[in-house]
Amino acid sequence: MSRPVGRFAPTPSGRMHLGNVFAGMIAWLSVKSRGGSMVLRMEDLDTQRTSGEYAEVLRKDLQWLGLTWDLETPPQSSRSGVYDKYFRQLEELGLLYPCYCTRSQLHSVNAPHLSDGTYVYPGTCRNLTPRQQADFGRDPAWRVTVPDKEWTVEDLVQGTYRENLSTHCGDFVVRRADGVYVYQLAVTVDDGEAGVTEVVRGMDLLSSAPRQMYLQSLFGFSHPAYGHVPMLLAADGRRLSKRDKDMDLGYLQTCMKPEMLLGLLAYHANLLDSPEAISARELAGEFAWEKLKKEDICIDVSSFVS
Repeated sequence: MSRPVGRFAPTPSGRMHLGNVFAGMIAWLSVKSRGGSMVLRMEDLDTQRTSGEYAEVLRKDLQWLGLTWDLETPPQSSRSGVYDKYFRQLEELGLLYPCYCTRSQLHSVNAPHLSDGTYVYPGTCRNLTPRQQADFGRDPAWRVTVPDKEWTVEDLVQGTYRENLSTHCGDFVVRRADGVYVYQLAVTVDDGEAGVTEVVRGMDLLSSAPRQMYLQSLFGFSHPAYGHVPMLLAADGRRLSKRDKDMDLGYLQTCMKPEMLLGLLAYHANLLDSPEAISARELAGEFAWEKLKKEDICIDVSSFVS
């Protein structure tokens, strides 16, 4: 059996908070517990919010935790030429079309929405004539046509998840009107070209998996295994975020050792029976997917302060 290849793909837009650390820790533990390798990739498509300085801070934070990597691939901001190639593949398959819908139109009360409030694209621009397209007088976003087909994710944490793209999201954007490629296409290409066999990330990205599986099938990539870990919440039930500076690594490094932080996270995730100090290497020996909690994990901030 070939060695697993995992990846950690942070966005260099600020210090990692505990939720970022948790997802990265589980990804690392899963592949290292089986003798696999880890890929680091900076997801910096949004160059207005990201920077090389933050990327360097992220590297140092991961090294401080002992979550080292075997290979760092080029950041997404340097790969537009690569994404162009796959965009052209979709074009040659006849699956792309320009979309001129505005954000307000997409989120209007008249547009189809799911129960969680997300919109389902109804194909408004799918059959526009060249004359109609020209009448808009602006650059379009580009959408990929999706089939009426159910995709099944056998998730390592959440179990079986099924989604029909045509009824759940509709045709989705792969390139924005400003020419920037979106997350779904970039991540699919990056993981496929790096030979990633296992994608571990937060539960909030579970619904992205079917879209990426569809693109993988079009590009000829194998489907990786998926593990969508529970979200970390503050004691009041609020999601942790970089914007709110919730328990970021800059603060935590001033009041605790990395082994204690890893041990506390592992305890809250049900990987350890007690919150004891433990290194990443030692913790890899304790890892098993069946131990991991599925539901969101509330973190009491005071428990992390010495």
